[in-house]
Amino acid sequence: MKNLHNKTDVVLIGGGIMSATLGTLLKELEPEWDINVFERLDKCAQESSNVWNNAGTGHSALCELNYTSEKEDGSVDITKAIKINEQFQVSKQFWSYLVKNGQLNQPEGFIRTVPHMSFVTGDKNVNFLKARVKALRENVLFQGMDITDDQETLKKWVPLMMEGREQNDEPMAATRDESGTDVNFGALTHKLLSNLEAKGGSLYYEHEVLDLKQHRDGTWTVKIKDLKENRVFTVVSKFVFIGAGGASLPLLQKTGLPESKHIGGFPVSGMFLVCKKPEITNQHKAKVYGKAEVGAPPMSVPHLDTRCIDGERALLFGPFAGFSPKFLKRGSYFDLIKSVKPNNVTTMLAAGAKEMGLTKYLIQQVLLSNEERMNDLRKFVPTAKDEDWQVVVAGQRVQVIKDTEDQGKGTLQFGTEVITSEDGTLAALLGASPGASTAVAVMLDILQRAFKDKFEQWEPQVKAMVPSFGVRLTDDIELFKKLNHEISENLKLDESGALLS
Repeated sequence: MKNLHNKTDVVLIGGGIMSATLGTLLKELEPEWDINVFERLDKCAQESSNVWNNAGTGHSALCELNYTSEKEDGSVDITKAIKINEQFQVSKQFWSYLVKNGQLNQPEGFIRTVPHMSFVTGDKNVNFLKARVKALRENVLFQGMDITDDQETLKKWVPLMMEGREQNDEPMAATRDESGTDVNFGALTHKLLSNLEAKGGSLYYEHEVLDLKQHRDGTWTVKIKDLKENRVFTVVSKFVFIGAGGASLPLLQKTGLPESKHIGGFPVSGMFLVCKKPEITNQHKAKVYGKAEVGAPPMSVPHLDTRCIDGERALLFGPFAGFSPKFLKRGSYFDLIKSVKPNNVTTMLAAGAKEMGLTKYLIQQVLLSNEERMNDLRKFVPTAKDEDWQVVVAGQRVQVIKDTEDQGKGTLQFGTEVITSEDGTLAALLGASPGASTAVAVMLDILQRAFKDKFEQWEPQVKAMVPSFGVRLTDDIELFKKLNHEISENLKLDESGALLS
């Protein structure tokens, strides 16, 4: 940690994957810039980026059914699936570049291959899955996807899920793509921030940002509290990024920017059932996503995941939604009420009126007993026993609420929202899934918005880090194949890097 200067080039608020990614990109593009990261907690990656606080899925639409929608004519819209897969390809390219250049070591410590699967039952869902695969396979990004409705094949793919279904004549089907990944975003964040510090960046833990104020010259005074020494000081920065997870909205509101108006947030907590018994975890070797119940929000899609956490294999099932007024897992019970301002109160009220279904769903989830959670699990694992599974509270998410032209006031947003000031001196990241998986693409978007006068001269270096920048891999099959081979070698995504090896 260097001595903190009163004036700096960049302030990054929050010690998660987003700040780590943006800081790393900027240090590559402008090695001489002074970059400072401020984190309220005593370590990085303790909230949304923590390995226990997210599903760890390298989101690429290989298994997530909510990224493909069925049209009225029965065909499937794969537009969102392609976009999300392309974004994850960008992340992998950047990580591959850092590994190749010696800035990230032991990639198997943060990314491993594990099959991504979708699993459905019932004639209607099976027909949808078949139509989905047919549409996706026409795109080079999804050509490795297999599908089966044969129960003997399913027993080989997911033996734990098939045990106890022998007498079940209900139609079922599953897809499998062996290029799927499990990502430990906590470990990756640690590696990126350590690398940033080694290259001259500064990390300040137990430092809480209290306020932000812009000057006429565009610079920002950032008011910070050193929680260890109980002192308050200020730093003047040319550029500020707010990447503090659930705390981003309250901090954005403190800026007073026009872009901070008419935006609200609704906190949703999550829980998973976890099993660590080897005799059970060894029977399931995939991330398997199902279909959300009718009326349930997209973030509630049930999935049974193979994970590797701290060197130990585990199975996670969920998520189960809950409600807490906190915006962070280690936040305040007053976070929600404090976020309601005169400029967003009608936005929040409109959302309340529009989202009665979500409210009802959350109430039902909060009231679930452990046996009811286990019954949901048994839809995936019919033989699951209560004593083998424990509840783990996952991260806190804040779903963005804003007014939109096409959907009106108080519309709930389920993706990731980027807010950039008109002058490009401040950017903030709000929202949730697919979040971490798209970090590199989202941060490159921020760089283009915030540094319009510099990005053209940066572009050659950007393309060195992310060769597909400005190109859709969907439209360049040879480039995709070339990059995919390089990524697999650099990130060890062959048999040696497999989670299941």
